Amino acid sequence: MTVLTEDLSKLYEESFREIGEGSIVKGRILSISEKGILIDVGYKSEGVVPLEEFDDRANLKVGEEVEVLLESVEDDEGLIVLSKRKAERAKGWEKLLSISSEGDLLQGKVTRKVKGGLMVDVGGVEAFLPASQVFLRGFGNLDSLVGQTMNVIIIKVHKARKNLVVSRREALLKERDLLRSKLIDELEVGQVRQGAVKNITDFGAFINLGGVDGLLHITDLSWGRVGHPSEVLSVGQKLDVMVLGFDRETMKISLGLKQLQPNPWDQLEGRYPVGSRIKGKVVSLMPYGAFVELEKGLEGLVHISEFSWTKRPSHPSELVQVGSEVECVVLSVDRENQKIALGIKQTEANPWEAYLKEHPVGSVVKGRVQHLTEYGAFVELYEGIEGLLHVQDLSWTRRYNHPFEALKKGQETDVMITAADPENRKISLSIKALAPDPWPAMIEKYPSGTLVEGKITKVAPFGVFIEIEKDLDGLVHLSELPVRLPPHLKGRGKKGKSPAGVPAQPSAQPSEGADVQPEAVTAFLEIQFKVGDTVQARVLRVDEEQRRIALTLKRP
Repeated sequence: MTVLTEDLSKLYEESFREIGEGSIVKGRILSISEKGILIDVGYKSEGVVPLEEFDDRANLKVGEEVEVLLESVEDDEGLIVLSKRKAERAKGWEKLLSISSEGDLLQGKVTRKVKGGLMVDVGGVEAFLPASQVFLRGFGNLDSLVGQTMNVIIIKVHKARKNLVVSRREALLKERDLLRSKLIDELEVGQVRQGAVKNITDFGAFINLGGVDGLLHITDLSWGRVGHPSEVLSVGQKLDVMVLGFDRETMKISLGLKQLQPNPWDQLEGRYPVGSRIKGKVVSLMPYGAFVELEKGLEGLVHISEFSWTKRPSHPSELVQVGSEVECVVLSVDRENQKIALGIKQTEANPWEAYLKEHPVGSVVKGRVQHLTEYGAFVELYEGIEGLLHVQDLSWTRRYNHPFEALKKGQETDVMITAADPENRKISLSIKALAPDPWPAMIEKYPSGTLVEGKITKVAPFGVFIEIEKDLDGLVHLSELPVRLPPHLKGRGKKGKSPAGVPAQPSAQPSEGADVQPEAVTAFLEIQFKVGDTVQARVLRVDEEQRRIALTLKRP
């Protein structure tokens, strides 16, 4: 009988083993204690499952049916080894494989941190989340994620090893793309949306609109002057912005902040009519002028020529400084191009007008030579008021190559005002106008053939000048000199004007040889005709239009 019992027990054990170690079986709770849950699965001995494998331990009842995994038929104490948690995992793995595959999005809870990453419970299956797949950029604090629920994407499945690898990074990227697509579909130009400053650059700031970033350019921050976006914004700051434009393909979005405020350039003419006086603060200096802030977001330009009636600064900093308050007059308003022209000098009376009112055109005044140029001399008539004395207005009869031949810097002289433009600060002066024009009488005084005597004043490559009376020179052209040029000085000559402003005439002895240097001809003539020598000449003609007298030294 004992042998039969052992045989039946052995047969029972073998039949139970056919179910298979690792199989999921149903059992009934026999008792609940601190040591664990005693479960009968219909075998000759029971199995104990640790309490921690039951999540809802408070609601467990004796007699309740549960599913467990048969790990082994008998342990050292003669009990079968059961596991509820492994049963759940096995069922979860089968269920997961039946409904999910690589690339699917799942929700899981981080259970613990392990070497190289995190373990995540997804539907009862523990999956490995590598540290490189946790964050969008770089590596963060993994410990802070333990216990958190998150979305992950399956990136690898090992069926044989029942191993699952997931990625939170891919899930975040997918979520971001979905948010971007949804946001782009909702966007409209002119729409106002809330965002947060993500980062700041020299040219603007990137605003996170909730899954997608837009650029808020520095020029769209404020109607006023902004040196750097950090003057207006800070990272993390929340603000409302207007959508100025977007591209659905590149997902580029342009945003504006100043567009949410009234444009100070609207109805500008009514607030700042031309001719009105206003006060403003100098906010910027440039070589060509100064920008003056009239109100927040509204600036006007004082051109360098509009600072003073009498002073001519080389840079605005000579007269104003950034931050100083100035009074200006509105000269012009261009709302379309957002430009306001201002003037500072217009706040005072124009001293040029006052001076010319007292000294109209035709007046003879006294002035001091301030500086000389090739074309004339600038003469100061009053403090800050100058007139131009052109070289041609020095004398009726003498031709000067440069004004320093007649004037010196600092010299006082009488002049006549011949023309004036007070608005543009221009006055034309003349010395020769102080005396009547002598040339109409010259034709009668020096008819053709008249013998004259005078001193040689200048020798030029085209002839010799002779002073026949004070400040009146006549020209003896090369062709009218009683000398012949040596063969080596004969040439075609060069066209152009003489130093005295007299057009050069063809050589008296033309040749097909090479051009001759004027200095060589002058040197030859200076040997024959010395400056200061007195000579007799004969008048050939008087040209009233060209204002010159042609002489000859040849005998008739």
